Amino acid sequence: MELADPDRRAKGDFTVRYYKLYADAAGESHWEDIEVKVEERSFAPPAQAIEISEPEPVKRTMFLRLPSGWNEPIHPTPVAQKLVCLAGKILVTASDGDHREIGPGDVWHMQDTSGKGHHTMVAGDQDFEALIVQYE
Repeated sequence: MELADPDRRAKGDFTVRYYKLYADAAGESHWEDIEVKVEERSFAPPAQAIEISEPEPVKRTMFLRLPSGWNEPIHPTPVAQKLVCLAGKILVTASDGDHREIGPGDVWHMQDTSGKGHHTMVAGDQDFEALIVQYE
């Protein structure tokens, strides 16, 4: 996850960005960069206010490790889920050929639950570690 535009912070219009992968009606998967607005509010009184987004209900969380050299065949995601990279890097290619490198701090929202899916492989010599947040 990255700051969408650090200069906008001074204007009170602060967002963070994540990568969304979805399937269109023809089953082709595509990437979209999504910006999420965060606003200053009291989250854990009496602690000072923090910049935070609206909450999203989730079903479960899991940790994932993919060993260096891991390379899978193309597939759709089994359920709508977000992946938060903790360590290592993966290269994810949508069925339309567009790709993203997901590294530490990046957030990937997988919504391509049908259609052609995506291809994922570990990039580099380091194992890939992530947190998975499932919505279904």
